[in-house]
Amino acid sequence: MVVVMNERATEAQIDAVISRLIELGMDVHRSSGVSRTVLGVVGAHKIDPELIGILDGVHEVLRITEPYKRASRTFKPENTVVSTDDVRVGGDEVIVMAGPCSAETEEQVHASAAAVKRAGAKILRGGAFKPRSSPYSFQGLGEEGLKMLRSAADAHTLKLVSEVMDISQIELIAKYCDIFQVGARNMQNYTLLRELGHATKPVLLKRGISATIEEWLLSAEYILAGGNNDVILCERGIRTFETATRNTFDISAIPVVKKLSHLPIVADPSHGAGRRDMVAQLARAAVAAGADGLIIEVHNDPDRALSDGAQSMFPAQFERLMAELRIIAPAIGRSICLEPVSRRGWAR
Repeated sequence: MVVVMNERATEAQIDAVISRLIELGMDVHRSSGVSRTVLGVVGAHKIDPELIGILDGVHEVLRITEPYKRASRTFKPENTVVSTDDVRVGGDEVIVMAGPCSAETEEQVHASAAAVKRAGAKILRGGAFKPRSSPYSFQGLGEEGLKMLRSAADAHTLKLVSEVMDISQIELIAKYCDIFQVGARNMQNYTLLRELGHATKPVLLKRGISATIEEWLLSAEYILAGGNNDVILCERGIRTFETATRNTFDISAIPVVKKLSHLPIVADPSHGAGRRDMVAQLARAAVAAGADGLIIEVHNDPDRALSDGAQSMFPAQFERLMAELRIIAPAIGRSICLEPVSRRGWAR
């Protein structure tokens, strides 16, 4: 249920409504918009809305019909901006996260970090624990990889996002990363999501391989219900009957989520395509569709990468893409990092 206060409602009236809702056993979340204060109420399915509607200062009471409450835009009309220091996902700037699929060597991690920073990325992406379909594939370097990634992020003044696969990894990864990433395979790992709801760092939640948008938002609800409001959604493509690409990249999910939820959404064109020659086109389309950011795989030597080399961009390709995005973003009222870009090596 959502309680919308009058434009001229006093603090005393607002506090009185909140107190009454709490007395009734409700969980209340206050959100102050430009002209009105909105109270999101969880657990109100047994309350007669008229009992709240007659209280002083109340403009209207609305039922939330979606099964996800806290993630709903009805619950919180204004956009959520997730911040880690001066990096704000969901604001006017399109934030780009980029880097290798996984940490392999000190040289590889630092070279990749330097390249994405030079092109304008704000967040370094990279995995230390890798969920692979085959048990014989490279599984990541664990804490050693996290140390490499943190060192490279600090050296190039980047934030760090890295994947967490299990509850047992949360404390360790929290020591090194700025943002937890939940991969597609763990989108419905509700035990993990509940624990991340108690975390004090943002969570980037990827859409499951075959998940509907409603299921995806319900997974976000688990994190929000735990008290962690800093959730970033990530569209990375879904599994369909099509085999020409690794996944089917659902561009339409971006405006749909924007309508249904206040949470910021970023796009992962690398996993959406599964091949580097399509990443730029999908990235441009995602920004044009309203994505708040991108997460892109970039490797200093992708042909020798231990994981996902085929979908990882060369640094020169990534630089060119960033230059193209600087043309697209202003056309839709957004901005992107305006730091100088080296244009060398655009031949590849």
